[in-house]
Order: sequence, then structure tokens, then C-alpha cells
Amino acid sequence: MSETPTQAAIRAQQLRELLNHHAHLYYVLDAPELPDAEYDRLFQELQALEQARPELLTADSPTQRVIGRVLDGFAHVRHAVPMLSIRTETDTSPAGAEAFDARVRRELSLGETDAPVEYAAELKFDGLAMNLRYECGLLVHAATRGDGETGEDVTQNIRTIKQIPLRLLGVDAPVLEVRGEVYMRRDDFEKLNERQREANQKTFVNPRNTAAGAVRQLDPALAAGKPLSFFAYGLGEVQGWDVPETHSAMLDAFARMGLPVSTDRVVALGAAGLVDFHRRIGEKRDKLPFDIDGIVYKVNSRALQARLGFVSREPRWAVAHKYPAQEQLTRLNAIDVQVGRTGKITPVARLEPVFVGGTTVTNATLHNLFELRRKGVRVGDQVIVRRAGDVIPEIVGRVSVQRPSYVANFRMPAACPECGSAVEREKGGIDHRCTGGISCPAQRKQALLHFASRRALDIEGLGDKLVDQLVDGGIVSSLPDLYKLGVAKLAALERMAEKSAQNIVDALEKSKNTTLARFLYGLGIRQVGETTAKDLARHFGAMDKLMDASIEQLLEVPDVGPVVAHSIHTFFAQPHNCEVVEQLRAAGVQWAEGGGAADAHGPRPLLGKTLVLTGTLPTLARDAAKDMIEAAGGKVSSSVSKKTHYVIAGEEAGSKLDKARELGVTILDEAGLMALLNSH
Repeated sequence: MSETPTQAAIRAQQLRELLNHHAHLYYVLDAPELPDAEYDRLFQELQALEQARPELLTADSPTQRVIGRVLDGFAHVRHAVPMLSIRTETDTSPAGAEAFDARVRRELSLGETDAPVEYAAELKFDGLAMNLRYECGLLVHAATRGDGETGEDVTQNIRTIKQIPLRLLGVDAPVLEVRGEVYMRRDDFEKLNERQREANQKTFVNPRNTAAGAVRQLDPALAAGKPLSFFAYGLGEVQGWDVPETHSAMLDAFARMGLPVSTDRVVALGAAGLVDFHRRIGEKRDKLPFDIDGIVYKVNSRALQARLGFVSREPRWAVAHKYPAQEQLTRLNAIDVQVGRTGKITPVARLEPVFVGGTTVTNATLHNLFELRRKGVRVGDQVIVRRAGDVIPEIVGRVSVQRPSYVANFRMPAACPECGSAVEREKGGIDHRCTGGISCPAQRKQALLHFASRRALDIEGLGDKLVDQLVDGGIVSSLPDLYKLGVAKLAALERMAEKSAQNIVDALEKSKNTTLARFLYGLGIRQVGETTAKDLARHFGAMDKLMDASIEQLLEVPDVGPVVAHSIHTFFAQPHNCEVVEQLRAAGVQWAEGGGAADAHGPRPLLGKTLVLTGTLPTLARDAAKDMIEAAGGKVSSSVSKKTHYVIAGEEAGSKLDKARELGVTILDEAGLMALLNSH
């Protein structure tokens, strides 16, 4: 029976409260209690209710985060209480905090014997100041600082920031204006720029400018596509709310309302307390997930704030104490390249040493050739370098001054500087890569780990730490070197017991017996994943035939297109890659060959058959059973359909077994599978 209007209204209210509660846990407290799928289910239920009964739609509904048309421009908003700036203390030493405390004590006529002043010390966020106007607890307007008297109405964009509550918790004051900072986290900024680079689009200069630009988008959908965050730190107009007696208590009240408030704040006593907080935050500045450019000190008592008042439209009771800038000018002396673990060739700027972001920077990334071209930098230019947190220093642009003489544009090398292999850029891609793969020293660790992975040769125990020891110690320099390892050599490594060493030697010995598909996948050929490796093994049946194949012959393999065919052909055209394959064979690595479309040896009893595995088989691991089926020409599917020929069921088989019975698909156990595999 359908819901009555009253039942629907009650359910809609329940859903709004649930969704707002869990959004606050997720976005503000970073303590989610609900899986994403369940949140999405509740959200969709509320959407459906509101679409069926539009009268249930409210302004604070979570479904109304992205609303509004594309604007021609922003309306102006007159601030009821001006948004004033605070004085900046540019002396980044402890003297800056001491000078502020001395001024406050002087204005309050405090002597040396009087008690220290109590301050609220908090972070100075590097973002865009924002005024949020709540009426009866509901967000009705959001406006930028503007000139302090008049800002721009950016409400529809601010509603897309999921940290900002559309309704305050437990507050129904006629008017409560909350002030704070819209900013972008460093990790969100890096992900955004990475997406831009992948799409070969313009990247953004820094998180602050990107946040400011997103807030001022005329299309709210575009604003929603840029991940913004918010911290509350002050008040505007207030009607009908008892303002706490101290600034720190006001921030505590904000947190109870559901507003995001930074936890990096203290109540400090006197200059010594301010100096200590400035020092401690300075030490952890690089580890913060967002940019700051200083600390803000405020006299904590609101009564004392009123006594101190303002001078030249700046409060006497507050100051911003800066840190060293995270952007500086320097000279670009040279551009080199470095080869990453996956073969990506990255242009690297060699700089005149410059102190930025708390450290001396001599190198900076230029990401890729296309971004380098967009930024228009050349050797000899004065460039802007940015370093923030753990982010790799990068050049964000050049100073527009005339170059003294013609300087050639940088060009990517034709050969890898590490191994001499050809450098190529995939059609339609933006990154240049070394084609050396397993033979390139820069890619050695990644190649070893991939070769040993579970889906490749499955060498148990050969993980990151051991690979680091083997490569850094000069013990292993190529894939074949793995099979020269003995117990004594491994046991001599730090924190390696003899039993563990023996286990690794045993795992290496076991890995010598593999399948052609696993071996191909383990070689780490670009664009060749598990499925493609199986297709290649099935089609060619023999390693030598694949190594000798032309691009035209490779294109005959199902699902192999021009990009993949070119990648495979290029890999085997490198003599050192072919040498690695031969050395692995000589080391005893072997696989069953034959059975490809070009080689009719050997029975393939499951050719053209589709099988589904479900449950736990008595003796065969799922991967082993899958390999055997595919070696016999069969295909393993993850779901049962009318096209399924057999379902192989073990213990605790679930819904797939029920589906097979429903469709009348033949069901076999492990013994039945073995009989199929052995049939001729």
C-alpha cells in the first residue's frame, strides 16, 4: 500500500536528518559510520520521495546541494557588519608574537606584575573569506568579503560544499552570520591537477587561487566539480543568540552547531604561549593537509576585545603572524629528465637554489612536455617556484620579462637516459615513456614486484622491502638474477632468518613452472594486462611466435588494437628484452606451449565453452582452476547466464548455483571438471 502524505512527510524528515547526520560525520569529523552504498541508497530514496511529492522539498535537503541556473553575474550583498581585515606581522621570528603581546598590554595599561593576557591562537588559512548568513538556523545567503562593506552573492556555489551545513544544529536564532575560510586541500588540488593533465587541459597554479576561482564560477555545476572545504572562525551579524564570553568558547559552540572548526587551536597565556604555538605549528606546517601562511592571535575575552577596539579599521585585539612564503622567484638553470618506476619520463627543472616553504629548493617538477609548453618556461627564465607540504616543488609560471637572447625550446630525449631504449608517447596520450621496461634500471624495482605478483609468477615473500634490499644492495639487477639467489645470500640480509630465506628459495623454485599467459603478464609489457596476456597466449600458443609477430599479426588477436599491438611489438623489438626472456628460460622458467590459433598441437577440450566457478573446491585454488580451464581453451565468467555451459560448484556455493539450477545449466564438482579437462 502506498504511503499517506503524513507518512511520506515523516519519512522525508527522517531521511533528511539521517543524511545530514552522516554527512557531518563524513565531511566534518572524518568519522564515517555508514558505507557509501548505504548513504547513496538513502539519498536516492529521499530524491524519489521529493520527486513524487514536491511539497516535501525543503531548502536544507541534502538533495539541494547543487542547484541554480548559470548566472550572468553575481548580485552584490551589503554586509550588515563589515568584514574587516586584521593587521599582519611580517616578522616571522618570535619577536612578532612578543611585539603584539606588548602592544595589547600597553593598550590595556597592564604592568609587569599583572597576569599574562589570555589569547586564542589559531591557523591563518590560505583561502577565500566567506560570510554565511543563517536565519532561524537555515542557510539563506553566502557572500564574499569584497571590499569589506559589499561582497558578492555566491550562495549557490557555497551550497555545493558538503562541509557547510544547510541547517545549523540546535540553533534557531533569527540571524546568525558565521564567517570563515573557503579553501582547497592539497590532496584535492593535486588530484584535480592530475585530472587536468590527463585530459591535456590547463592546470591550476595553487590551491588558494583555485578555490577562489571555483567560488566565483557562474555555473554551480562547475563549482561542484572542484573539491572545496571550509573552516569557521568568526561572527558577523547576530540576532537572538547569546554570544559566548570568549572567542575559544564561540568556536566550541560553532562545532556543536555542525560547523567545521579547525582543531589546531589553543588558548595561550601571554607572549610565551603565542611563541610556543607559532613554533609548534611551524614544525608541522608541511604535514597539514591544507595551506596556511601564518597564525592568527586574538585576545580571547570578548570584553577585552571591546575595550581594545579598532584602529584604522583593524582590530587592536588581533594580528596575523606570518610564516615564510611558499612561493619564490628564482632562475631556471637547466631542464633535465628523470625516469620513474613505471617508465614515465618527467622534465625536471634545475634551479638556482632558493629558500621556499621552509627548505632550500634546487629542483622542481615540470610534469610533462605539454604542461612545460603551456607555462612557456625556457632555460634562463626567472620562474615562480611553489612548495607546500609534502607536495613536490613545482614551477607554476615565469615572470614576463624579455629574454636576453633566443633560447631553444626544450625537447624530450629520443632515448632513455637510463638504458638507451627508445622514448615514445602513446597516440593521444600526454606522457613520454621509456620502452625498456624490464631492462631499464629506473624501472627495476617495479618490474621485479610485478613479475612476483600473485597474478604473474606468484613468488610468495618477494615484497617491497625485500626488493629494496636486493636492488639497493646490488644483488639483483634483472629478472633472471632472482633465480641465482640462494639461502646463504638471502640469509645474510638484514632481518632475514634462514627459514625465511629457505621459504623464498622454495617459492622461486615453484614459480619456474607457470603458464604462458602468466609469464607474459609478468613481463610487464605496457598495455598488456591479464586478459590481453591470456588472449595472446591462446592465439599464438608459443613464446617465439609472439616475439616474432608483426603488428599486422598482433592485430589479428581478439581485442588487440593498434595501441596495444604497437606496445607489444616495440617491447620485443628491444634486443635486451628478448635477452631477458632467453635468460629466464635458461634459469629454468618454463610453461606449456602449443594450442594457439596458429598452432594446433594439443587438445583443447573446452574450446568455445564458458564456465563459472563458485564456492570452494576440495583441492584446486580458484586461480589454478581458472588457469587450467583457460589453457584448455575455455572462458571463465563471473556470472551465470543462458550462455554458460558449465557451473563448477564447491562448498558454500551461493546464488550462482541457484541461478544455474534455475536456468538448467549443467553443474559439476571438481571431479567433473577434471574429467572435462582430460577428455579428448
